[in-house]
Amino acid sequence: MTEAMARQITQLRMKGLGYKSIAIVVGTSRENVRYFCKTHGLAGDVEQIKATFKDENAPSRCKFCGKRIERNPKSGKKLFCSDECRRAWWKQHPEKSVHSQEATYTFECAYCKRYFSAYGNKFRKYCSHDCYVMDSFWKNGNLNHVVPKSKIRAGIKDIVLEA
Repeated sequence: MTEAMARQITQLRMKGLGYKSIAIVVGTSRENVRYFCKTHGLAGDVEQIKATFKDENAPSRCKFCGKRIERNPKSGKKLFCSDECRRAWWKQHPEKSVHSQEATYTFECAYCKRYFSAYGNKFRKYCSHDCYVMDSFWKNGNLNHVVPKSKIRAGIKDIVLEA
């Protein structure tokens, strides 16, 4: 049995196919498929197999912090141990995301008049939440004033008073 046949048997078994169906697709006997499945931990009920089968391609450690990943047996492949690690990794590696150019839009902020780009939302008006708050709730603010992105809502009052 070739490596390609073994890979194909494993994939088809994980999809829920029986021995006979797999044998027809792969082009070997039902007994060869049954023997392969038995020796590689793929024998028995398909739902049980999906729950207990270890995927060699799935990482066992978090991509960001290196901590061991705990998986639910019925869940898919996990790359991160937590949402915090996932967000932190994507924040450090924005170049890895696959964004189409058609879904990236360039705008001028309605408050500070800076140009910014946004992905997936062609109706954005503000470059940041702070600009939205200043424009919506502080109408008497100075339009030439540029709100730093790192300012939080509590600090906005101080900015308006200084201006």
